[in-house]
Amino acid sequence: MSEQRIKTSTPIMPKWDPTRTMKANVFYGTCDVRVETVPRPMVTHPKDALIRVTATTICGSDLHLYHNEIPEMMKGDILGHEFMGIIEDVGDQVKDRKKGQRVVVCFDIACGTCDYCKRGEFTGCDTTNDSVTMEKMYGYRLSGIFGYSHLTGGYPGGQAEYVRVPFADINTLPVPDSLPDEKVLFLSDIACTSWYANECAQVGKDDKVAIWGGGPIGQFSARWAMIRGASSVVVVETVEARRKMAESYPGVKSLNPDGIDVVETLKKMLPGGPDACIDATGFRYSKTLVHKVERTIKAETDAVDILEEIIRSCRKYGRIGLIADYVGYANHFPIGALMEKGKLSILIRGGQCPCQRYWKDLLGRIEKGQIDPSFIITHRPAFEDIPKAYATFDKKEDGMIKNFIRPPSAVAYT
Repeated sequence: MSEQRIKTSTPIMPKWDPTRTMKANVFYGTCDVRVETVPRPMVTHPKDALIRVTATTICGSDLHLYHNEIPEMMKGDILGHEFMGIIEDVGDQVKDRKKGQRVVVCFDIACGTCDYCKRGEFTGCDTTNDSVTMEKMYGYRLSGIFGYSHLTGGYPGGQAEYVRVPFADINTLPVPDSLPDEKVLFLSDIACTSWYANECAQVGKDDKVAIWGGGPIGQFSARWAMIRGASSVVVVETVEARRKMAESYPGVKSLNPDGIDVVETLKKMLPGGPDACIDATGFRYSKTLVHKVERTIKAETDAVDILEEIIRSCRKYGRIGLIADYVGYANHFPIGALMEKGKLSILIRGGQCPCQRYWKDLLGRIEKGQIDPSFIITHRPAFEDIPKAYATFDKKEDGMIKNFIRPPSAVAYT
C-alpha cells in the first residue's frame, strides 16, 4: 500500500475506553464464539460516530467466519456486520449526523470521497481497507467490512453493545421512529443485497426467475423479484421450513433439489428456462463427491456445483446475479456452457452490494408498505445466547432462518 494511502486511510483499530466495558460476541476459533466483556470503543477519527447498538443479527455469511474459512480471522475479533442503533458520540468533522439520532449502519465501510465512492461503487472504496493479502488475492483491495476478518480491514463488528463507525455521514442511514427496528435493521445488508441480486440479474416485468438458496438473501430476493414484476419465481432449497416461507408469498414456488435433475425440472416449471437466475448459496455447498474431496484436501477453496447448475439451467441469453460468497479458487468451472449459450454469452454480474446506493430507495419502499422485512425473523435469542444461535443456524435446525437480537444496553423501539 502506498505511503499516501497509509496517510489517508482510516485507522483500522479503534481506540478503546479504559474505563468502560461492553458485551460483545468474540471469535476464538473454528465453531467457537463467545459472549464476553471487552473494552468499549471510542471515537477515533474526526469523521467517526460511536453507535449504541439497539439491534443486531447473524448473517448467513457469518457462518463462513464461524467455520474459519475466511482468511485472516484472529482470536478476539468481534463479529457481526448487520446492526443499527443510536448515535452516542460523533467526531468534530461529522456534518450530517448528530447525537441521539437513530440510524442503520451498512455492512460495507466507504470513505465517500475516493473515485470509487464518487461513482457509487462503495464496496470498491480505495480508502478503508489496507489488506495486503486481499490485494494479492484479487488484484485490488475492496472496502472494509464490519466484523469480517482482517482481510476486509479488521474492523470490530456489530454483535456488540457499542461500535465505532468510520465516515459516519456516508455509512449510516437515519430512520424514522415510525418504523420499528425489526423493519429497518436488514437495510444494513440483506434487504439491500437481495435487491442488488435482482439488479445484477436485471429482473423485470414478466421474467421467470430461479433462485438457489432459501436463506435470508434468497427469501428477500424472491419477494423483490415479484415486486419488480416477475411473473413467477422458483426457490431451489433443501430445507422444508425455508421452502414453506418462500411459498408463503404469492407467485413464489419452491423446489427441493435432492435426488432430482434440477435443470430438467426447472425447464418444466419455467417453460423455456429461467430468464434470470440468482445464486444465494455460496462456496461451502458441495453437491458432488469430487468437489467435497477437493475442498477437503485444499485442492480448491470454493465448490461450484451449484453455480454450474445455475449456468446450465439459465436460458440462452439469460442473466445471472451472483451475490453468494465465493472467496478463492475453484476447479471444473463450466466456462464452455457459459460462453456457448449466447452470442454475447449469458450475462453474469455480482459482487458485494454497495448498500449506500440503494438503501434510501428501499427505506421508502418499506415506508410505503411494499415489503415488511420483519417477515424474515424466526428467532429472538438473548444476547448471551448468540453462540447457541450460531450453532443452530449453522445446522439449519429448529426452522431458524433469521435472528433478531437486542444487546443488553439496547433501547427498544417497538
